[in-house]
Amino acid sequence: MVGSRYVDPVDGSEYPLEEPRWRSDAGRPLMLTPGAGIGRDDIEPGERSLWRYRACLPVDIARPISLGEGRTPLVEGRWGGVRPLFKLEWLNPTGSFKDRGTSVMLSYLRQHGITSVLEDSSGNGGSSVAGYGAAGGMAVRILAPAHTSPAKIAQVAAYGARVQLVDGPREEAQAEAIRQSDRTCYASHNWQALFLEGVKTLAYELWEDLDFRAPDNVVLPVGAGSSLLGCHLGFRELVASGLIPRPPRLFAAQPLNCSPVDAAFTAGADGPVDRAVRPTIAEGTAIRHPLRLRRLLAALRDSGGATVAIPEQDIVTALGELCAQGLFVEPTSAIAAAAVTRLVDAGRITPGETTVVMLSGSGLKAATAVRDLLDGAARPASPDAHAGGAFGISGLSGGADFGASGPSGGADFGASGPSGGADFGTSGFSGGAGLGTSGPSGGGE
Repeated sequence: MVGSRYVDPVDGSEYPLEEPRWRSDAGRPLMLTPGAGIGRDDIEPGERSLWRYRACLPVDIARPISLGEGRTPLVEGRWGGVRPLFKLEWLNPTGSFKDRGTSVMLSYLRQHGITSVLEDSSGNGGSSVAGYGAAGGMAVRILAPAHTSPAKIAQVAAYGARVQLVDGPREEAQAEAIRQSDRTCYASHNWQALFLEGVKTLAYELWEDLDFRAPDNVVLPVGAGSSLLGCHLGFRELVASGLIPRPPRLFAAQPLNCSPVDAAFTAGADGPVDRAVRPTIAEGTAIRHPLRLRRLLAALRDSGGATVAIPEQDIVTALGELCAQGLFVEPTSAIAAAAVTRLVDAGRITPGETTVVMLSGSGLKAATAVRDLLDGAARPASPDAHAGGAFGISGLSGGADFGASGPSGGADFGASGPSGGADFGTSGFSGGAGLGTSGPSGGGE
C-alpha cells in the first residue's frame, strides 16, 4: 500500500515505515494510516494462507515467513437456540490466531534486516513468535512470567527460543523486555502495529468464507484485544471500499474476574474504571490494563457491539459443551461461546442472524487444566445436551496429559537471567499452573 505510515493516534505524529519502530517518540503505541481496502479480484486464489490477502497489507513483502497460517475452518454448530459459525483459529500452525499477526510482523522485520527479536508473553504470543522466528531463521528470546503455563513454555523452548522467566507480576516481564529493547528489536504482539495488520486478515477471510458478505455478529475472547482490533480494521476497510455496507457488531467476551474492557464499556467511559481483579481459568484474557483500551472501546461502539463478562463456572460449562461437540479448545476460547448464551438471552443476537464465534487457542496447550476442570464439572451427555448438532468435522476429546505443570521457582535450566528468571532450554516443570492475572499489554487475546 503506497504511502502507508506509522501514526500516533493521540497527537497525529507520523513516522515512515522504512524504519521499524514499536512506539512513538512520546512512548505510545502506534497504528498505521488507514488502508483503502481490497476487492475480490485482489485475492490470490492459489495462495492457501493469509497471504492470499497480501494486497491489503501496508507493505510489500517479497519473501514472507509463512507456515500456512489462516484459511481456518468455519463450521456451523448449535448453541442454545442459535446456529453460530465457529471459526477454528486454534488450528493455526502454533495453535492460536496470533500466527496471523506474527507472520506479517516478523516478515516485515526480517525484510528490514532484523535477525534477532525479543517478546514478552504469558502464552500464545510467545509460542507464535518462537515458532515463526524458527521458520524465518531469526533468533528469539521470550520473557515470560514465572507462573506461565508449562505446556506453553515447553512449546516455546521446543522451537529453539530462549525463555527467560521473570519473577513478579505480569507487568515485570514487559518492563524487563522494554529495558532490553535498546539491544534487541522488541517484536511485541501488543505494541507492534504490523501485528494488527496481520490479524485484520481474519476479517477478509470471514468475508470470503461467507461468499463475500459480512456476518451480523462476531464474538471474540478479549484480553489485550488484538483480535477485536484486527477485525475492526479489516471490516472498516471493506466498508471504505464499498464491499460491505457496515461492519458486523463486535462483541468482546471477558472473564468477570478480569474484565477491564467490560468495566469501562458498561460505565460509558473512555478509559479505565475500577473493578476488582481475581484469578481466572481463562489466562489468555487475564490482562489488568489493556494497552489499547481506548481504541478497543471505540471499536466496540463504532460497530454497535458490546461487552460480556463471564463468571468462572459459566466458562467451565461452555468448555465442557464445546469439548462434547468435538472442539478441544483452551478455557480462554470458551469465554466467547459462553458469551453467546448471554447475548441470546439478552436479545442482542437472534436466530436469524449470521454469528461468528472465534475459538482462539488450542486445548492441547492446557490439556491437564482442561481435564481437571471438566473432571470436576457435570459434562453434557452428548452434543444434544445443549441443543446438539454435529459439526461435520472430527474434533478432539480429552487430549494428551502433559503431566507436570508450573515451572519450579529457582530451577536453573540454563544461564540465569535478570529478575531471577531462569533461561529454559529443556523441560523440568513442577508446581501449579498459573491462573493469575496479567499486567499491561500482556499475552492475552
